Amino acid sequence: MRRTSLRGLAVATATVGLLAGTINAVAAARSDAETASTRYAPGMVAAMERDLNLSTAEAVAQIKTQEILAGTQRSLEKSLGASYAGAWVESADELHVAVTDAADAADVRAAGATPVIADNSLKALDAWTADLDGALSESDVTSYYVDVETNEIVISVVDGARADVEAAVGDAGVPADAVSLTAAAERPRTLINVIGGNAYFIGGSRCSVGFAATGGFVTAGHCGTRGATTSQPSGTFQVSSFPGNDYAYVNVGSDDTPIGAVNNYSGGTVRVTGSSPAAVGATVCRSGSTTGWHCGTIQALNATVNYAEGTVTGLIRTSVCAEPGDSGGSLLAGTQAQGMTSGGSGNCSSGGTTYFNPVGEALSAAGVSLVTS
Repeated sequence: MRRTSLRGLAVATATVGLLAGTINAVAAARSDAETASTRYAPGMVAAMERDLNLSTAEAVAQIKTQEILAGTQRSLEKSLGASYAGAWVESADELHVAVTDAADAADVRAAGATPVIADNSLKALDAWTADLDGALSESDVTSYYVDVETNEIVISVVDGARADVEAAVGDAGVPADAVSLTAAAERPRTLINVIGGNAYFIGGSRCSVGFAATGGFVTAGHCGTRGATTSQPSGTFQVSSFPGNDYAYVNVGSDDTPIGAVNNYSGGTVRVTGSSPAAVGATVCRSGSTTGWHCGTIQALNATVNYAEGTVTGLIRTSVCAEPGDSGGSLLAGTQAQGMTSGGSGNCSSGGTTYFNPVGEALSAAGVSLVTS
């Protein structure tokens, strides 16, 4: 019979125990990081991993560290008073605090931060920035802000406008040595999420987004004719049918992002997962930029309405209320897109009847697809 020495057995047992302990420690660390990551905004840790090339544990550790630094910064801002000149983080975990009084440097060090002596207090820089608000409203200035690291106001200026901006700064009474002018690489532009139920504008009129679609959104045809332009978001009616139908498709620029969701006007959104038609009697809810979120039931399908502008057929008749400006807005059954607000009678104070153009007609006519979440 083969025998194992007690010493060999002890070594083997210890090795297995050490290996198990290491595995458990690694698993525990990973579990702690993953558990901690769920306490932050959904996707935050994943985005930090992707964009900052961090591991889950590193991302969570950085968030925790900077939460502590933020607390230190707020405390010092309060205690330093008029001497406080701003704060910033370097290397993800080093807090720098600027002061105008060198005697305050010791307090900054005692709090665990690095002191920096500055000429201008943050209060003064903010006040001068406010003085510039009227003076720099022209298009020659693309942006301006307080840079706490350089202790000055940075103004971004388009080519050829430097002299005029310097004169405007002087007229506003802002010290020249507290200002730095830089060349603007490009003009800023708005970035808009295209979400169902949100407002958009056509000249002096307002309508509502129906549903996000490939490259834009669908809405009501009576809101604009083909070629009409929109703002907030900027776009162009590529397809429009009214009367007969009441649908349209608006193509938006690449700076705007169609989102598969509808504004619920309670601080959130309802996701859109498809466009399966609901039956008569089904509960539906509508989103629009005038009256927000209202619900009712489907009363009939394939309804015909005679508007003053002409007849529209194939509509969904509902007991949901709506008012002017809600036109084009979203009708949902659960998370399924149904149609876009066309028109009706009554209002959201006394109740009413509202008709919707089926969403599938608009998507098919424009040759686009519904954006889903």
